[in-house]
Amino acid sequence: MARNREGLVLLVDIGPAMHSVLPDVEKTCSLLMQKKLIYNKFDEVGIVVFGTQETENELARDIGGYENIKVLRNIKVVDELVVDLVKRLPRGPVAGDFLDALIVGMDMLIKMYGAGQKGKKRLCLITNAACPTKDPFEGTKDEQVSTIAVKMAAEGIKMESIVMRADASGDVDEKTIEENDHLLSLFSTNAIAKTVYVESPLSLLGSLKTRRVAPVTLFRGDLEINPTMKIKVWVYKKVAEERLPTLKMYSDKAPPSDKFAKHEVKIDYDYKVTAETSEVLAPEERIKGFRYGPHVIPISPDEMETLKFKTEKGMKLLGFTDASNILRHYYMKDVNIVVPDPSKEKSVIAVSALAREMRQTNKVAIVRCVWRNGQGNVVVGVLTPNVSERDDTPDSFYFNVLPFAEDVREFPFPSFSRFPASLKPDEQQQAVADNLVKMLDLAPSPKEEVLKPELTPNPVLQRFYEYLELKSKSTDAALPPMDEAFKRTMEQDQELSSSNKSIMDSFSGGFEVKENPKLRKASKRLLRDKPSGSDDEDNRMITYNANENSIDTVGDANPVQDFEAMISRRDGNDWTDKAISEMKKQIVKLVEDSTTDEGDKALECLLSLRKCCVLEQEPKQFNEFLNHLYELCQEKKLSHFLEHFTSKKITMIPKSEAADSDVADEEAADFTLKQEPKLET
Repeated sequence: MARNREGLVLLVDIGPAMHSVLPDVEKTCSLLMQKKLIYNKFDEVGIVVFGTQETENELARDIGGYENIKVLRNIKVVDELVVDLVKRLPRGPVAGDFLDALIVGMDMLIKMYGAGQKGKKRLCLITNAACPTKDPFEGTKDEQVSTIAVKMAAEGIKMESIVMRADASGDVDEKTIEENDHLLSLFSTNAIAKTVYVESPLSLLGSLKTRRVAPVTLFRGDLEINPTMKIKVWVYKKVAEERLPTLKMYSDKAPPSDKFAKHEVKIDYDYKVTAETSEVLAPEERIKGFRYGPHVIPISPDEMETLKFKTEKGMKLLGFTDASNILRHYYMKDVNIVVPDPSKEKSVIAVSALAREMRQTNKVAIVRCVWRNGQGNVVVGVLTPNVSERDDTPDSFYFNVLPFAEDVREFPFPSFSRFPASLKPDEQQQAVADNLVKMLDLAPSPKEEVLKPELTPNPVLQRFYEYLELKSKSTDAALPPMDEAFKRTMEQDQELSSSNKSIMDSFSGGFEVKENPKLRKASKRLLRDKPSGSDDEDNRMITYNANENSIDTVGDANPVQDFEAMISRRDGNDWTDKAISEMKKQIVKLVEDSTTDEGDKALECLLSLRKCCVLEQEPKQFNEFLNHLYELCQEKKLSHFLEHFTSKKITMIPKSEAADSDVADEEAADFTLKQEPKLET
């Protein structure tokens, strides 16, 4: 077996106590096989079930015993048949012995690969561990488990146990469960073994690690404490996002008789001086160019290399700070783990001493990192101590990237203290809000955490693998309905909602709920403060009716409604300017009519124009128009109209209301449409 391939034996309990959860087990195993077909198509898989009426395995034939265990599939390269096989597991009528099944699976791996073959060998046991195990011929069960574990370690076999503890049918003996849990825990002492306990179908789907990612160091070098003290460390990725598999284009142009066709699609680019010419430029005749205004500036590869920022590989300590100064939301990327060089004993001791002292004093370290020579960017991050609880695991650090000043985004929100007492929540409202937040906690203290990250699969990935397997059998396969287990991660939990209905009803009854009119996306900027000189009634948020967006002019009957409908249109780039221009003409027309009714109407239009210019960030247009309107009233000798406007104290739009304004707050406050003295007739 090649070094990068895996030999896996699935050991599945199909006894009566597992019948209720076997559909979920089948789904989990089929997803495992589907991923192997995509990522590890040369891996080899064997399947053993225990709890069957018949006995069919080599150990039973050769030496006897090992009853009620059947080998459904010998160890072979994974294929489509194994996916169908795990989807239809048999139902066994008797209780199975998981220790006997482990021995059968281990024997299969040893006989298949032997001690000389490299590669990964793994046993995966899926059971509820609720059935008693047989007593050995010699010694105790603990001694038998220790012997099996030592043999696994010697053969390089890893073991993974998934124990279902929910929805198991039949009578359950607590002493048997306790004894079996103890036996499973003994494997981790003498072999590389892990036991995972799951309580739901969703946790079962996420418990079986379906894709192996080989750990690769990002950095091997010195952690420089000071110029005279350096610690040899290795840096690995602790977590990484699992993405959809890389999909490649497939070409069917090759003849079906060509068995060696790769069906690859390759794209070549030809560079020409003009589209009309047929002469192709060779690579040495081409040079990169960068636009600078109307010009294209050529820069040669040598000049580009000279301009690059040269960095040297290394990790350098900048200082220490209190852990409370580094908040969780500062972390920018995936977390890495920094471990001491395992071949350097002094490095292990130095990292352990530093990590334990940092943990005791509640400190974290700020470091500057360059993972490789010539790296284009330098990162500054924080080292958080990770003190191990096991003697065979050295202490280490977690590394997280911190933001630079340019990466920080400030989102200022007004303080509740500015609100009047009538708008602040009272004690009863605060209590019902607290209860609502506690209800939404996924990790309540008496219960196990719901949707644990390490046990919750990505529903998008799982759905992709499921549909890809269906499409491989039929190109016309329809998209299957969403699995009930995955719905828990994507939809509201009905069980949680029904059990806490009283809390939600109390929250709804504790507050007055009003419908919030929706603004279009481009107009979600609200006026932060009340504009000077405007009434509360006039300072309400502007809303737009999408049904009126077909209006393309400001009419005489309803100019305000027409203007707001026009400015809300987004089927072109010029509607904002056109709407403002139309509104200006309408205001000038109303002012020139100079009657009392028309003056009220002009004032209403002017207020609407001001609000929209603030929302659309067009303060300059309004401020210039207001000056023009003032000059027009002076020129036309409309003193009564100036009096009308003066009463409302309409001002220009200052910088505090619109960032694009060039009018200071003091200048806007001082500007008033002054009343001109009446002329004698």
